[in-house]
Amino acid sequence: MRVPDPSLRQTRPLWIAAAALALISVTVGLGVTLGLQTRTQFREISASWDSYTVSAERKGALISEIRGYLGYGGIIHNFKNFVLRQEDVYLQATTAQIAQFRETVAEYGTLALVPSERDALDAIAATISAYEQTLPQAQTAARFGWPPARTDALVRVDDSEALAALARLEGVWREAQAASTQRILASVTEGNRLIWIGFWSIAALVLAALVIGWLLYLMFRDLNAANARLARELAERTLLEQAQARLTTIVEQSPTTILMTDTQGRIEYANAKFEALTGWSRDEIHGKTPAFLQSGDTEDHAYAEIRETLGRGETWRGVFRNLRKDGSSYWAETTLLPLLDAQGAVQNFAGLGEDITEARRARDHVVRAQKLEAVGQLAGGVAHDFNNILTTIVGASHLAALDAPEGSDLAQEIDQIEIAARRAQSLVRELLTFARREPGKRQPVLLDEIVSEVLMLLRASIPPLVELRYTANAAPLTVLGDPTHLHQIIMNLCRNAAEAMTGAAGIVEVTVTDDAPPEDMARDRVAWVRLQVRDNGPGMQPQTLKHLFDPFFTTKPLGKGSGLGLAVVFGLVEEMEGVITVDSAPGAGARFDIYLPRANEVAVAQADAERTLPRGSERVLLVDDEAEVAGTLRRLLLRLGYRVDAFTAPRQALSAFTAAPDAYDLVISDMVMPDMSGLELAAAIRASRPGLPVIFCSGYPPRLIDLPGEVPNILGKPVDPVLFARQVRTAIDNGKIPTP
Repeated sequence: MRVPDPSLRQTRPLWIAAAALALISVTVGLGVTLGLQTRTQFREISASWDSYTVSAERKGALISEIRGYLGYGGIIHNFKNFVLRQEDVYLQATTAQIAQFRETVAEYGTLALVPSERDALDAIAATISAYEQTLPQAQTAARFGWPPARTDALVRVDDSEALAALARLEGVWREAQAASTQRILASVTEGNRLIWIGFWSIAALVLAALVIGWLLYLMFRDLNAANARLARELAERTLLEQAQARLTTIVEQSPTTILMTDTQGRIEYANAKFEALTGWSRDEIHGKTPAFLQSGDTEDHAYAEIRETLGRGETWRGVFRNLRKDGSSYWAETTLLPLLDAQGAVQNFAGLGEDITEARRARDHVVRAQKLEAVGQLAGGVAHDFNNILTTIVGASHLAALDAPEGSDLAQEIDQIEIAARRAQSLVRELLTFARREPGKRQPVLLDEIVSEVLMLLRASIPPLVELRYTANAAPLTVLGDPTHLHQIIMNLCRNAAEAMTGAAGIVEVTVTDDAPPEDMARDRVAWVRLQVRDNGPGMQPQTLKHLFDPFFTTKPLGKGSGLGLAVVFGLVEEMEGVITVDSAPGAGARFDIYLPRANEVAVAQADAERTLPRGSERVLLVDDEAEVAGTLRRLLLRLGYRVDAFTAPRQALSAFTAAPDAYDLVISDMVMPDMSGLELAAAIRASRPGLPVIFCSGYPPRLIDLPGEVPNILGKPVDPVLFARQVRTAIDNGKIPTP
């Protein structure tokens, strides 16, 4: 049996200690080495990332700007356009872009550059300098109008070297990007290699250096996590950039205007729809408040409520009338909302607006149509009976005027009755005209007579403190218009002027002259007559002037005005192809100028001839369910020499006609009657005598008559005696002409 060497046993602990010490030394040395290399890799990754995100990105942006100066819409493009088109706008653009180009090149030069980059920049700058040096020659050519081909040959610059230099510059930038990326990848790869080396080294030494191995494990675990986090951040950044690009596209192409401001209301962003709708560019409005959009329709307290709502972090919705850059306006359905950060604090405000101008205009048209329909229904309900009464008054006053001595007090009183009756007629027609917009009959009218009639009526109805003045033209002036419509216009304007005094003393002055309207409103007509109504009352606010002619707009207390008067005036003036202007200011009174077409002398002579009442001796069948109307029209026809059979029951009239169908030369009938309408009566008569003339008299005439044979004439009630006499004579004479 071999006995162990005691000297060996004694020396083993020394070997073990030496081995342990060596192992520990190796472990510590390996740990220190790996730690230093790991720290170096971290710094390499950080430096590579900084180089990638700072220098490369800025160079890329500057290269894009340089590319823009050399491309479409840039210096070369604008210079060539100036040479070809010789327009100053391209010269100005070229000059401005050359200055911007130099700033861009100067900034690029401040970055870390390799010689090839600096050479490329110098080549591009040399080409731009060549263009700049030829600008005076191009300006001289434009000033003397040289042909573009001659100018182009004189100032042509070879820009191929600049384009090639730009390509080299972009190539260097791409190589730098690729190098930075490769540097990052190499650092990550080297880090992973060190991880595996450390792992196997620690595995071999773990029994002897468990603590050291554990610490290294923790260190390498953190390194691995850092590499993984870096990879995730790269992926997340790529996804974020893609999402941001999609969001930018959505916002820019949105059909809704989008405006973003800071918490002080200063604009930071506006999308393309806002620019297109308002005409303002982003550069023009950046840093301003949206006050330039305000039209003045919204009160100050409303804006205060909006600010209070947004200050509470709540959303506000409403409608604004905003102004465009050119001064026109549009309606926008607007949503204003605060943009909150992660802590819930307001960091921005956003405004989203939808253009609803066309929709609002369509809605206003519908509302207007509904109002007109309501007025038409109301007017139609009272027109028939009231016009029957007026027909009796007008007809009776006309017959009485025929018997009254000319110039006597009786004749004057009868004239007053007729004027008052026609005023009542105009009140009814005012509603009917507004509701249906029926055109009046344009004829030569002596304007002086109409004004005198209106002022005579007004003097008895306005307060005594209001003085009416009339200044007529030296020679009588005749206009082309409807007498009743002219009566309505003058009456409404004078009455509104008198009521504007509100119980105070004042003057309402009416003037008739042969002045013409402003040149931009005169159209193609040469001869005009101006009717002016002015007062020295309190005047009107600008807001009132905007809506002066709107239907149902009134500044009078509830129950004191319908808001139809001036709307009717505007419509009637337009119908007579006239022009109306308004001039008023607070405390300066109001002036209405109405310019009407002047009638020529031939038309005036024809109108005077038409006032003569034609006569006859034929037999007339007259039917009206109102006994007073039938009696008045019968007496008028008898005065004119006709033989008249008058009935108040349409079936009795039909029986009389059936008994002697050839005895009558004309049928005059009301439209709306009990038991049988005028249309039914005329149809039954036409069944026996298709060519018999028929005249309808109605307070609310229909738009369409379906009746065999010739279309009957329609006279509105109250019936004008002169017009009635002419229509009767015309209908009978036309009925005597044999039809082919």
